[in-house]
Amino acid sequence: MNIGKEIEKYLPILGNCAFLRGMNDGEIKSVLGCVGAYTEKAPKGKYIFRAGDSTDVMGMVLSGSALIIQEDVWGHRNIMAKCRPGEFFGEIYAATPGSILNISVVAEEDALILMMNVKRLMATCSSACDHHQRLVRNLVGVLANKVMAFNEKITHISKRSTREKILSYLSHESQRQGSLSFDIPFNRQDMADYLCVDRAAMTVEISKLQREGLLKTNRNHFELAIEE
Repeated sequence: MNIGKEIEKYLPILGNCAFLRGMNDGEIKSVLGCVGAYTEKAPKGKYIFRAGDSTDVMGMVLSGSALIIQEDVWGHRNIMAKCRPGEFFGEIYAATPGSILNISVVAEEDALILMMNVKRLMATCSSACDHHQRLVRNLVGVLANKVMAFNEKITHISKRSTREKILSYLSHESQRQGSLSFDIPFNRQDMADYLCVDRAAMTVEISKLQREGLLKTNRNHFELAIEE
């Protein structure tokens, strides 16, 4: 696929993503060549990366969405994160030569993915690209943000009860979005998979929290109440 033509309508997303932050449209097009970028269509349900494989490319969602998951041999799923347009996956493994993926990435809906070769950042740019060092610094920031996101998940799932896990997650989302009224990126099953709890048990606890007046919810929208 011709990156030059294909990428035009996605330049606003690229310009706001952490990896290409601070670059204008012309610079972005230039550095995509530097990292050997190409696009890949991923229909809903397609595995973009599979656990057990290795990769030297990282992906960025241009449209649609993808889930970073772990699965056991019985098909039980643990959602590590959801990637929406402008967000990355696989960067930690791509930046570690020879590492084996212990996660899979699957398209949650029809998606267009931009693949970039991280290995090419680790060598001197053959085109003497002025932006090469900036890309390396930005990549460090991307990696740090991913570590922080995983630490947040660990904080939630380390709580002892389903109720505490729900409240920990919703409290964090409220603080992150700066409002007691907010949307989460998950449906009920995905939220249960993210928090590593049984969906039925989670539904029971959410109903209890509503009866207690601690929250209101409609699908993926929540409103939290603060006791005075």
